[in-house]
Amino acid sequence: MSAQRETWNYRGNCKVWAGKYKNPHNLLHWHYDCELMYVDEGCAEIFCDRRRHTLTAGETLFADSGQVHSIRTCGESAVLTVIVFDRAILRPFLEKLQLASPKPYFPCPVPQLYADLAEVLSDKQTFYEAEAACLAARFMLRLFRRERMVQRLEGDRTEEALKRLLEEMIRRCGDFSFAAAARDMGMSEAYFSRYFKNATGTTFSAYLNRVRTDNAVRLLQSNGGLAMTEIAERCGFPTIRTFNRIFREVTGYAPSQLPEGYVPDDLLLQASSDRFDPTLQDCKLIESFR
Repeated sequence: MSAQRETWNYRGNCKVWAGKYKNPHNLLHWHYDCELMYVDEGCAEIFCDRRRHTLTAGETLFADSGQVHSIRTCGESAVLTVIVFDRAILRPFLEKLQLASPKPYFPCPVPQLYADLAEVLSDKQTFYEAEAACLAARFMLRLFRRERMVQRLEGDRTEEALKRLLEEMIRRCGDFSFAAAARDMGMSEAYFSRYFKNATGTTFSAYLNRVRTDNAVRLLQSNGGLAMTEIAERCGFPTIRTFNRIFREVTGYAPSQLPEGYVPDDLLLQASSDRFDPTLQDCKLIESFR
């Protein structure tokens, strides 16, 4: 799973977006905006704040600005309400504090907030941008008053270094190594191994193998006429045998048998300077307001 920075494009001066997804499923990603997620139907597994949280219908999770997170549907189907807003809306209240857990202990009336935002963002009456921001701020303030808060570790240099490292791995997957990553993070290899697993939910080797495999998929689909041995070498696989084995483990196919139009299930390699959308194909946007 490749953790990329997502950049939200709001409409004009309105810094609030609301929508519903069927079968929510997206990549490990992060953004500077705040994101409120509520399960309307079914069950969803959300990785956030270095933990996996299983949410059933009626439960909520709040991904704070900068927190790495991903969503996956549990079971056959699910519907998720998502509300995203600029962190500046909360900055006066959250300079020093944050939720102790992304998953609130008390029930949250997210459906009512969504209905109010849908009305305001649809009608677009005078000052609707400010009204939407006020609705989001008021809701979050009420949530914060009821939940346990802890001291905010603003500007965590280690976490910021990890985000830069993840993007660097994508750019240089062909010659990147565990030892180099640990050295870049200023950690011993043993400590870095534990830190990486806790922060991303996967091991360094599994992460790098998936990054390299996704890069190989793109080279195979580019019709560049490259030999398999050259693709394997460019992507950082030490031997063609290793390349074939890992490629099949990740995609379910041999490199030579990759179906036309294949889309990686868990990966998307894209520089963060480009427009990045972590949502996968099996996830459908039912409706949205902004």
